[in-house]
Amino acid sequence: MVAQNFVVDLSKPLVFQVGHLGEAYQEWVHQPIVSKEGPRFFQNDILEFLTLTVWWAIPVIWLPVVCWLVYNSIQRGLNCPHAALMVVLGIFVWSLLEYSLHRFLFHIKTKTYWGNTMHYLLHGCHHKHPMDGLRLVFPPTATAILLFPFWNVVKLMSTPSTAPALLGGGLLGYVMYDCTHYYLHHAQPKTEIPRNLKKYHLNHHFRIQDKGFGITSSLWDKVFGTLPQSKAEAKSM
Repeated sequence: MVAQNFVVDLSKPLVFQVGHLGEAYQEWVHQPIVSKEGPRFFQNDILEFLTLTVWWAIPVIWLPVVCWLVYNSIQRGLNCPHAALMVVLGIFVWSLLEYSLHRFLFHIKTKTYWGNTMHYLLHGCHHKHPMDGLRLVFPPTATAILLFPFWNVVKLMSTPSTAPALLGGGLLGYVMYDCTHYYLHHAQPKTEIPRNLKKYHLNHHFRIQDKGFGITSSLWDKVFGTLPQSKAEAKSM
């Protein structure tokens, strides 16, 4: 199904085109188009609608679920300090998961038709169209589906009273990640910390795309040796 010398027509729905690029997909997808106007993904209007998510839907939908999960742990006998500790632990675990997913899944190398197609849907579209504001956060339907296996894993790792708060912390970490990610692409930070974080993330998009996988922090990039060089360091070598 891979076509020789295939050229993607940006005026047509993209999802079922990109697979035809074969080995050329990796080069194509990492040449960003900087425009707030996103492409069309599917011909079908329902499928197209499911790929579009406004950023504020993430906290509106998931923060009440976080609160319910923490309350559920307290109802099961967990005291408030212990519940807060589980939330913090969940956020910490999410930060490692955020890094790992971005590095090992979102940046997997593909060349087959369906491999390219799935990668484009999962993360390639974001690198190709990094300023597409309606496809920057993860669709809530997909998040809801993924919560079920994550919940089963958390139950295996913890007690009945701590499991809900631990999952709630992980879910809160996810909400912080998605909102931060949107902010880094579309806001103009005035203070040093968010300004440096924005610079760090845009460096991943436009300069060194195989390093700098952390979104909410560079912690795990430092731990695992994927911290990108600064321009000054690169020039000095």
